[in-house]
Amino acid sequence: MSDLAQRYRATVAEINEQAIASGRDIDEIRLIVVSKNHGPELVRELYDLGQRDFGENRDQEAKPKAEQTADLEGVNWHFVGQLQSNKVKSALGYSRFIHSIDRPSLLVALQKELSSQTTVVGGFIQLNLTDDPGRGGVEPKDLLFFAESAVGTANLQILGVMGVAALDRDPRVDFETIHSASQQLQTLIPEARAISAGMSHDFREAIDMGATHLRIGTSITGKRNL
Repeated sequence: MSDLAQRYRATVAEINEQAIASGRDIDEIRLIVVSKNHGPELVRELYDLGQRDFGENRDQEAKPKAEQTADLEGVNWHFVGQLQSNKVKSALGYSRFIHSIDRPSLLVALQKELSSQTTVVGGFIQLNLTDDPGRGGVEPKDLLFFAESAVGTANLQILGVMGVAALDRDPRVDFETIHSASQQLQTLIPEARAISAGMSHDFREAIDMGATHLRIGTSITGKRNL
């Protein structure tokens, strides 16, 4: 068994164990392997192990990787990084999910491109959990206002909220904010119950706090080689 296979299976086992310990249904938790800085061969090996959801944060890397693995049936690509408005058309060519809808200008670009498509894309509204207004993401206090402008977008299904916990404090502080924002969003969009949160260092706490989509990279993929 390769090192990658060992790390993958160990992480899946940890996710399952934490889900049980948290009283969660394992089937409602989706693992997204962040494959950035690794080549298509990593995607192929993980695919053979049963993995179907992969995340990327740069269109320049994601697009060719998606093209090189287009023969793999059932793969779902998730765009998890800040998406430049001028890359929206390209990203929508392969991504079924956009986790980082974080500003009005991006929403306008998505509205423009999706209006001419027939495929429905799943979207998460990214929250800014810092005190820096220059960081990507919507302030929790502005969530409903922003969500109202997203609701009518053709072929965009708002699935829930996304957030990245700070490294300099207990991640539960931010996961609590994300959970509260999720509850708030559901008052406007009842079906938007998904929470994209949790990475290699904090996915256990994220599961305990209600995360449904885990974005895990290094603990599975190992040292980045690109």
